[in-house]
Amino acid sequence: MTALAPHLATFLQTHLLHERRASPHTCEAYADSFRLLLCFAAARLRTTPSRLAIEQLDPPLLLAFLEHIEEARGNSARTRNARLAAIHSFFRFLEYRVPSCLDQARRVRAIPMKKADEALVSHLTRAEMQALLDAPNPRQVAGIRDRAMLHLAFAAGLRVSELVSLRLDQIDRQMVASIHVMGKGRRERILPLWKETTAALKAWLAVRPASGDAELFLNATGRAMTRSGFEYILAKHVATAAQKLPSIADKRVTPHVLRHTCAMHTLQATRDVRKVSLWLGHASLQSTEIYLRADPTEKLEALAAMAPPSLRPGRFRAPDKLLAMLKSIG
Repeated sequence: MTALAPHLATFLQTHLLHERRASPHTCEAYADSFRLLLCFAAARLRTTPSRLAIEQLDPPLLLAFLEHIEEARGNSARTRNARLAAIHSFFRFLEYRVPSCLDQARRVRAIPMKKADEALVSHLTRAEMQALLDAPNPRQVAGIRDRAMLHLAFAAGLRVSELVSLRLDQIDRQMVASIHVMGKGRRERILPLWKETTAALKAWLAVRPASGDAELFLNATGRAMTRSGFEYILAKHVATAAQKLPSIADKRVTPHVLRHTCAMHTLQATRDVRKVSLWLGHASLQSTEIYLRADPTEKLEALAAMAPPSLRPGRFRAPDKLLAMLKSIG
């Protein structure tokens, strides 16, 4: 039997962090996946996590674990697949280091991902987004900071990890006209900023404490803003915006919804999914296609292209009017 502990420690502490250069969030997610797996396996096998062997993590036990997190913990298929991805990655790591476990690794990696429902992305309309941007109190330092965070999260389409890890040296400090973002998969991109976003950032930089962490956005103690901190701030301002525009209360507004909102508005403005993909920092166009499914104007344009010549835009104006109406309320 091959002890699991030393190989798992090397995988989490050395392979992911230094060899794969995975982000801290990925390392944390993988560690959490194995914490759940080891607790489950130790209870099932009546041992302690430190005594587990690699051979004991066989496909039947792993399938039982995946079923457990869905039924007992109420996890979704997407969460199940994320846990399985961590397990697959670990056994790929073992293939080159523990030859005796090669066949076991092959069988574990054959465990398939579970099909998940692909719901349409949720996003805010222009009026709802404006109500949210207007929610922070501009007469308070915290309100100035919150307004800048909301503007940047929306206008730049940042992931929450990109937003809270953004440092002062990643901003054009003279003009505050662009930001340099290190995104998912260590893909870098430079994004120009809208005038409104630039004004909001300049207002925050004028009152930002000189001392504290190097990150752009700080909490009340001068430390870098955290993911949970931004989620709390967002929820607070969503509640305020809902008083002005009740339709927001019917939506679950998360930090990623702001990113979706940026993508939808960019798609409606440019009609070019490639520009949306570049703006968001996607690895491929396949990741951006979810916005095409959520945008009704794409379907209307396709119908107009397939219509007989006598009904195409130019003679029959209804499609153009529908497009204009949808853009105005988008």
